[in-house]
Amino acid sequence: MSANIHPTALVSPKAEIGNDVTIGAFAIIGDQVTIGDGCVIEPRATLERNVRLAPRVTIGSGTIVGGDPQDLKFKGEDTWVEIGEGTRIREYSTINRGTSQSWKTTVGKGCFLMSYVHLAHDCHVGDGVIISNGTQLAGHVTIEDRAIVSGLVAVHQFAKIGRHAFVGGCSRVAKDVPPFIKAVGNPVKLYGLNSVGLQRSGFPDEVVRELKRAYRLFFRSELNVSQAMARARTELSPIPEIEHFLSFLEDSERGTVV
Repeated sequence: MSANIHPTALVSPKAEIGNDVTIGAFAIIGDQVTIGDGCVIEPRATLERNVRLAPRVTIGSGTIVGGDPQDLKFKGEDTWVEIGEGTRIREYSTINRGTSQSWKTTVGKGCFLMSYVHLAHDCHVGDGVIISNGTQLAGHVTIEDRAIVSGLVAVHQFAKIGRHAFVGGCSRVAKDVPPFIKAVGNPVKLYGLNSVGLQRSGFPDEVVRELKRAYRLFFRSELNVSQAMARARTELSPIPEIEHFLSFLEDSERGTVV
């Protein structure tokens, strides 16, 4: 099926438009933009350039994707935005292209970005992530799969938010938030395991128990990180979730929220 393009939309001849695509009134589709099958570009949305949309992506009204990175070191390099299959981006969000640090800004498949969300250059968002209204991500932020970030959250550049973590509204995230954990506040603090989120995602009881033990070792004991890591390696079951939790802490460059 051919695309349904409103007569007022501006579409570059250098863009590639898939089948069954809808492009609304006054939308702008720039050079080197690829729009996959079944995508919806709502009225007045702009895909500036160097954007790749997988199938069935929705771009909300007034949203701008593929703008130049807001980085003084950017010298016009050929960088990109890539958005995964089935992701929904609501109105008036902005997603900037990457810089030469990683060459692209990426959003995974099945994500939901609500209104007025900003993703700066070189952000990398995993699959199934939810980011609520007005949240702002600085450059080089990583959000792992199935994390939830509530509204009006500010995330510092280079910070990481781990898999299945939950960040409460109006938080200021200046350090890494470990996977499977709840965090909220300004400054942000940890508030235990994201038990509700893990239950909704179908985590077995035995996995949740081990993650609770890991949380207590690192964040509710008198042990320092090295001591807690040594005990965790000998006392906790080496299941994939525990291994990811420990690897996240070992690899943290900014340090983790406590």
